[in-house]
Amino acid sequence: MNAPRKPRSKTPESKTSAPAHIGNTRFLAWQSLLRWQRGGIFAETLVVREGAALSRADRSLLQAILYGCLRHLSWLNHLCSRLRPGKLENEWRALLLVGLCQLFVLRQAEHAAVGETVALAPKRVRGLVNAVLREALRRRAELMAEREQLPLALRYSVPEWLAERWVQRFGEAETRRLLEWNNLEPKLYARLNPLRPMTPPAQWQQLPGESVWYQIVGELPREALAQGQLYIADPSTRHCIRLLAPAPGERLLDACAAPGGKSVAMISATGGNLHLLATDLHEHRLARLHENLMRAGGRDVAVAQHDWSQACPAEWRGQFDGVLLDVPCSNTGVLRRRVDARWRLRESEIERLSALQRQILRAAADAVRPGGRLVYSTCSIEREEDRDAVDAFLRERADFEFVEDYLALPHLERADGAYAALLRRRSE
Repeated sequence: MNAPRKPRSKTPESKTSAPAHIGNTRFLAWQSLLRWQRGGIFAETLVVREGAALSRADRSLLQAILYGCLRHLSWLNHLCSRLRPGKLENEWRALLLVGLCQLFVLRQAEHAAVGETVALAPKRVRGLVNAVLREALRRRAELMAEREQLPLALRYSVPEWLAERWVQRFGEAETRRLLEWNNLEPKLYARLNPLRPMTPPAQWQQLPGESVWYQIVGELPREALAQGQLYIADPSTRHCIRLLAPAPGERLLDACAAPGGKSVAMISATGGNLHLLATDLHEHRLARLHENLMRAGGRDVAVAQHDWSQACPAEWRGQFDGVLLDVPCSNTGVLRRRVDARWRLRESEIERLSALQRQILRAAADAVRPGGRLVYSTCSIEREEDRDAVDAFLRERADFEFVEDYLALPHLERADGAYAALLRRRSE
C-alpha cells in the first residue's frame, strides 16, 4: 500500500464495513485509508466527507490518524512487515497501519490505541491484530532506533526518486532536515486586512518582523473571515507580493487568481486603490473569487476566465503595470501541508509542468506594458520549474530583464516552500 492506484469501476466497499462501527472515529480513519488507496479521492476530501457528522474533537482525531498514516506511509508499512512478515490482506494491513500510527506517530495512550483498534477487527483476525500491536509496543525502542538507520526515502516516507533528487541538489544532511520538516503538522496562519481592522486574539502569535501576519491559535475566527478582516494563507505567499510591490492607482493582473489570496494581498497593499483584473482557468471559480475580492475591500475589480496556455487576448496586451503569475506546479514546496501530494507526484510530471509553465509565462508576459513588472511564482522548489523556467523565457524575450528572485526552502523558511522572480519589461 505505497500509493493510490487509478480508480476502478464498481469497486465494492470493504466487507468489514459493519453498521456497528458507524460513527467510530478509528473505523472511519481505517475506511478512509482504504478509500484513499483505491485512488481518485484526496485525503482532505475524505476528512470533510467522513468527518461531517463528527464532533470537532473526533474530526481532529480522524484527520490526525489519516494524515499520519499518509505522511509516514512507507515507514509504517515497513514496521508492519517487520512485525508480521509474509502476505497480509490489504484491509488488515490498513487496520494495522491505523494502530501503528497511533502508537508510533501520534503517541496515543496504549490502551486506547490498541484496544479500540483491535475491537474493529472481526473475530477471525482480532488475535492477529492484537498480537502485532502488542509486539510493536514491546519492541518500540528497538524499532525507533532502527528507523534512524533506514534510507531517507523509507525513513521519511517519500518516493525514492524524490529523495535522490533532493540529495543530488541539496546534499544528504539538508535533505534530511527538509524531509523532517515536511512530516510535521503544519501551522495555520492568517494575514490581517488593514482595510477591515480587527484586534487579533491575545493567544495568536505575531510573526517576527511582520505587522499583519499571525499564527492562529485556537478556534478559527469564522466571523472575521466572513467580514474580510483576515485571509487564511501561508506566510510564503508574501514573497511574490513583496517583489511585485503593488502601488496605489496601478492597473494589475492576477493571472491565475482563484481563490484570490494574492489578489486580496494586492488590495490590502494599495488600500483598495487599484484597478485589478483577476483571471482563472476555471469559470466555476469566478463567482467565489469576485466575492472574496469585494469582501476584502476591492472597488475597481473584475474577474474573467482565461486559459493562459493560450495567447494573451488582444485587449489585454501591454495594458498592465504589474502582472502576478502564480503558475500550476508540482507542489514540492508544500508537501507538509498537502499531505498526499507526495504519492500523486511522478518525476515525469515535473518535466511536463515545466513545459506548461514556460508556455503560460510567454503568454502572460504580453499583458505587461513597457516599463511594467511581471512576477513569476510557484510553490515548487524544483529548479526546472523555477529559475530554469525564468532563464529560458529571458533567452527568448530580449524585451524583459531579470531583477531579482527568491527561493524559500520550507525547513529554512519555517513555512511553505515557494519561488518568486521579478522581471521587468524594458521601456520602448
